[in-house]
Amino acid sequence: MTFPEDFVFGGATAAYQIEGAAAADGRGLSIWDVFSHTPGRTVNGDSGDVAIDHYHRYKDDVAIMASLGLEAYRFSVSWPRIQPDGRGRGLEAGLDFYSRLTDELLNADIDPWITLYHWDLPQALQEAGGWPNRDTAYRFADYSAIVHEHLGDRVKHWITLNEPFCSSLIGHASGRHAPGLEDPSAALASVHHLLLGHGLAVDALRAQKVENVGITLNLYAVEPASDDPVDTDAARRVDGFHNRLFLDPVLKGRYPQDILHDVAEFGGLGDVQDGDLEIISRPLDLLGVNYYTRYVITGREDHPDLVGERTGQLHSPYPGAAGAREVRHGMPLTDLGWEIDPDGLVDVLARLKREYPAVPIVITENGAAFADPISEDGVVHDADRIDFVWGHLAACERAIAAGVPLTGYFLWSIFDNYEWAEGYAKRFGAVHVDYETQVRTPKDSAHWYSSVIRTRSLEQQ
Repeated sequence: MTFPEDFVFGGATAAYQIEGAAAADGRGLSIWDVFSHTPGRTVNGDSGDVAIDHYHRYKDDVAIMASLGLEAYRFSVSWPRIQPDGRGRGLEAGLDFYSRLTDELLNADIDPWITLYHWDLPQALQEAGGWPNRDTAYRFADYSAIVHEHLGDRVKHWITLNEPFCSSLIGHASGRHAPGLEDPSAALASVHHLLLGHGLAVDALRAQKVENVGITLNLYAVEPASDDPVDTDAARRVDGFHNRLFLDPVLKGRYPQDILHDVAEFGGLGDVQDGDLEIISRPLDLLGVNYYTRYVITGREDHPDLVGERTGQLHSPYPGAAGAREVRHGMPLTDLGWEIDPDGLVDVLARLKREYPAVPIVITENGAAFADPISEDGVVHDADRIDFVWGHLAACERAIAAGVPLTGYFLWSIFDNYEWAEGYAKRFGAVHVDYETQVRTPKDSAHWYSSVIRTRSLEQQ
């Protein structure tokens, strides 16, 4: 199992999860600042105020990445660090931080990949209506142009949005993420406005001669628990919300008609205007795929193998499909209770090749949370994570052999970090972080991944 010489091995993070310095140098509030400081929203009331203090420790962190041989690093820009109120000229201090980080990466021979939006909407824009408000899409395009104007001479790969499913449906329908709403109509309007913002940002970046621009979607293999029509219909709906509602407009220029029918009772996708889908479906240079698990879905409330809160929570992220629930299908679990199914990644990639226009694909996130106790020797021996990544990289190799245009893999995450509503209770990192002392210690998986990068092979050294 070997990988082509031009296959990119990298690691990924997100601004709010690692930067800390929440009030430094003029940064404004984001919806995650407000959400995490609202009692009951996050585990232990944890917030990203400090996180792993990457804002002040970025040089040391880049040195760790370089020591592991990372070829690329995908990070997100904090919108309120650039525009504290979500509009107006860019804040010099914020732009300078990302400029220094970019230079540090390039000096370490690590290619910077920027994600422009990883969920941290400026709170001022939320108060003006947030993503349910069409104007936010235009504000996002303006912000994107500002960031590229300052970094585009050095950064060659640009991703507009990370996982708009989460920003829209988890943030506005189930309420489990910021801004914490439970409003199906607002969630569906957010879907369209996020995608419109993506297309407008692509236009803004193209105007500045960007050559490598894409979007990152979290995609899943979805299948029914049985041939019972109740299960097959529930699985169709979940597949529609997770996959087709985002893939179809971006790559085919249309929304899936069955899902539009399902959500008509909530006002559809809101303010969809003539020409919007043409903007949303602008040609892309790459499609980022985040993959974590497979969903096996039932529509039966009495199914004996229900997972529970994963998809059967009272406050569903699926408007018009609240009865859809996930069931176990006998696979090992991560510390978050997600089933480990590398074959699902092969299925996702094969489907993209089979059903959608060809575009280079990059795995922009893949990883797992495990308990990761520190052993008496002071090291984290995370064999479970090594097995997880090995299995998913093997799935990538199989997909490439089958003709899928897969060009890279970014491990989530390089560092332990703030895991959104889970706070600091779950660890995804290949590098252990002591949240009290901020000491970083590469786990066994970090050294193993470094060997894979060096040898371009999954054979154990």
